[in-house]
Amino acid sequence: MEKSCTLLVHFDKGTPALANEIKEALEGNDDEAKIEAMKKAIMLLLNGDTIPQLFITIIRYVLPSEDHTVQKLLLLYLEIIDKTDSRGKVLPEMILICQNLRNNLQSPNEYIRGVTLRFLCRLNEAEIVEPLIPSILANLEHRHPFVRRNAVSAVMYVYKLPQGEQLLVDAPEIIERFLASEQDLSSKRNAFLMLFNCAQDRAVSYLFSHIEKIIDWGEQLQMVVLELIRKVCRLNKSQKGKYIKVIISLLNAQSSAVVYECANTLVSLSSAPTAIRAAANTYCQLLQSQSDNNVKLIVLDRINELKTSHREILVELVMDVLRALSSPNPDIRRKTLDIVLDLITPGNIDEVVMMLKKEVVKTQGAELEKNGEYRQMLVQAIYSCAVKFPEVASTVVHPLMDFLGDSNVASAMDVAIFVREIIETNPKLRVSIITRLLDTFYQIRTSRVCTYALWIIGEYCLSLSEVESGIATIKQCLGELPFYTASEESEAQDVSKNTQVVNSSTVSSRRPVVLADGTYATQSAALETAMSAPVLVQGSLASVGNLRSLILSGDFFLESVVACTLTKLVLRLDEVQPSKVEVNKATTQALLIMVSMLQLGQSSVLPHPIDNDSHDRIVLCIRLLCNKSDEVKRIWLKSCRESFVIMLEDKKHREIEESKAMAQISNAQPDDLIDFYHLKSRKGMSQLELEDEVQDDLKRATGEFVKDGDDANKLNRILQLTGFSDPVYAEAYITVNHYDIVLDVTVINRTKGTLQNLCLELATMGDLKLVERPQNYTLGPESTKQIKANIKVSSTETGVIFGNIVYETSSNLLERTVIVLNDIHIDIMDYISPSSCADVLFRTMWAEFEWENKVAVSTVIENEKEFLNHIVKATNMKCLTPPSALEGECGVLAANLYAKSVFGEDALVNVSVEKQADGKLSGYIRIRSKTQGIALSLGDKITLKQKGGP
Repeated sequence: MEKSCTLLVHFDKGTPALANEIKEALEGNDDEAKIEAMKKAIMLLLNGDTIPQLFITIIRYVLPSEDHTVQKLLLLYLEIIDKTDSRGKVLPEMILICQNLRNNLQSPNEYIRGVTLRFLCRLNEAEIVEPLIPSILANLEHRHPFVRRNAVSAVMYVYKLPQGEQLLVDAPEIIERFLASEQDLSSKRNAFLMLFNCAQDRAVSYLFSHIEKIIDWGEQLQMVVLELIRKVCRLNKSQKGKYIKVIISLLNAQSSAVVYECANTLVSLSSAPTAIRAAANTYCQLLQSQSDNNVKLIVLDRINELKTSHREILVELVMDVLRALSSPNPDIRRKTLDIVLDLITPGNIDEVVMMLKKEVVKTQGAELEKNGEYRQMLVQAIYSCAVKFPEVASTVVHPLMDFLGDSNVASAMDVAIFVREIIETNPKLRVSIITRLLDTFYQIRTSRVCTYALWIIGEYCLSLSEVESGIATIKQCLGELPFYTASEESEAQDVSKNTQVVNSSTVSSRRPVVLADGTYATQSAALETAMSAPVLVQGSLASVGNLRSLILSGDFFLESVVACTLTKLVLRLDEVQPSKVEVNKATTQALLIMVSMLQLGQSSVLPHPIDNDSHDRIVLCIRLLCNKSDEVKRIWLKSCRESFVIMLEDKKHREIEESKAMAQISNAQPDDLIDFYHLKSRKGMSQLELEDEVQDDLKRATGEFVKDGDDANKLNRILQLTGFSDPVYAEAYITVNHYDIVLDVTVINRTKGTLQNLCLELATMGDLKLVERPQNYTLGPESTKQIKANIKVSSTETGVIFGNIVYETSSNLLERTVIVLNDIHIDIMDYISPSSCADVLFRTMWAEFEWENKVAVSTVIENEKEFLNHIVKATNMKCLTPPSALEGECGVLAANLYAKSVFGEDALVNVSVEKQADGKLSGYIRIRSKTQGIALSLGDKITLKQKGGP
């Protein structure tokens, strides 16, 4: 049976030592051999070998040794051997070590005294400790602080033994006198800790009698003081005021750890603006002064927690928080930007945007490894600022447009999306944005960014000069026609017989992807890297335009976008150009370009032919330009833009609804007690105490005080482990925290006899780990025992906890009874929460994640939206597909769901259902994740839940 252990040593089981070899080495006179033998004996003991024959040998040959290392190993050996028999009585041979321990406590060497006192802290047998108490107390006056601080610890642990108060009746008084005269900081810390644990009133009395010197106390003692304050204030909230003043005085301590704990304690105890402001200032100072990235991340987490309840105070410190961007760590920068974006107000928006613009400029200067990623974060942050406060858009949009040609594709795409939205929401900026875009278009080197830019040019070039400049820019970037010559085609045919010519910066592939509406499609996807001119264009141009390079690399989707943009520009030219000759000339040039692209797609110059979707799109554009009608102009020049406006309005509406949902606060019950601030007595109260009282009253009135939760919800967490007819009844109350599970097991002895050595044996399956094995108990007739077990969780996966209750009856100690417990299944829903992500990021993760679980739809629900809502509720995920895209009754529904686990894992779900002729739903639910566990667990959950109604 496993036992509790205070010592952990690595042991190589491959070469176990023999007891006879150890015994011979111990009987010799060589101290080095004795040291090695003692180490082997300790390792064997730790790994389950009792080796009882060694005890007398050690008493005879090791006990008299004067070597300090031998004596230290002897104490470790005595610490781990069994000192009691099966009935809990101290073994007679243990009396032999008492005299040796007394001699050690009176040794002239302070090291021997200190380690012996430390050994006594781990002794639980009062019979061994009792004769040593005079020697322990005598060491409180030893000249060396190492001995004194261990003596204080020994006094505390002896006093905490079951019979400790009888063994050391006046221990608190002795330690209080010791504390008053002691100068060593470590010894004072141990003494104060003893009073804190054993005589709290004396600790409080000492604290307030020396309150003016608290700033000079050492770090360790100050940390214990803060722990005392938290404990006292939890028990007696009315005393908070005077303790908060102590905490604020400790904010000026030298130690960063003390200052951090002070800020945490202030936030947990008080809601007064003065206290919260002091804590927030402290966090900001730590953010600047600490170089460790882990410390910065922890401090940022604390600031983020503070932001939810005290946003108005943190708004004042937003620029201090923003200084954390000086750290090169991307996680720190991302977390800082997330916090700052929630603290933006009309008063600080200009300062924040100016700071972000400076950071963007810095990313251009030095070519660091993470610059592209950091630039993308900054672009997204500026984009959020401009959406919230449109008046700053004019100051940021033009500097950002320089990054449309950025080699970092994600950063350039974010800029393009930002420009697309700003040009619609800020009509005054349209002319300047279009002019800048046309000037910088040739610098764009990635296909996705080109498509965004072409769409903007096609929709927002309105005047005659803009339309003509747009057509000219596209023609210039496409280069001379045709895209290839006959000789180049024949050369390409010859080369393709031997090797496949792929010498460009993009590689095209045809594969299924998830579109924005959640549906699957097959398209030519270009995997983009840096741009380089393809070798296929030989001698046609000295410098190849960006559009020509991308098209010659086989990007047919870009070809269709170019065709659509030219079509829109020619149709608009027809409206603004009075000369029909110029219109016809532009139409002819556009048609020539489109026909050339079709020829290129059907030639053997490229490694693969044009796909059907792009081919049909270009052919449609050709037909429209050959037959221009008013209806066609209305659809192409107005309807597309109207759809974009509706999309933006829908996005804004969803954001407003989400912010309203987040801002909802709980209300107090009608019969809750409310204290009236104006009727309170102010006598003897400082301003800080008054503020704290007011904030407590406000919280009580608005229902913000955190309560223990509804009793009905607690009952849902109780799981029966044994049957009512079993001799031992057991049930567990399960508390699931982020990284651990606490099982509070109630065990009831339903028999008329005493159950001895009753033990709760637990085992786990999955990524669960039992932290500590519960100890053995003796349970009287019809008595009850509460047993707690902690289980660590390391990943989002459905786990199982199973086990037994084992006990012996007083009538037959040799026979052990085993009761098998019901299995406890840990639900994955406790670890995932709804979250949001951009459509582009969703599709990127969908392509990258290798684990997919495909679940066939099998349900009695006959309405598609009702089924989707049922799945969203059952999986605790968020539907990314906007409600506007799910409107209408077409018999088909496709939607994307997303959630994030507490461990940072992403869970992606695609729901695709179709209504059959008989009214039933069919289709598939696909789950993808980076790890296998979350995909399988979510699949099992959906399979279990989807059949029933909501």
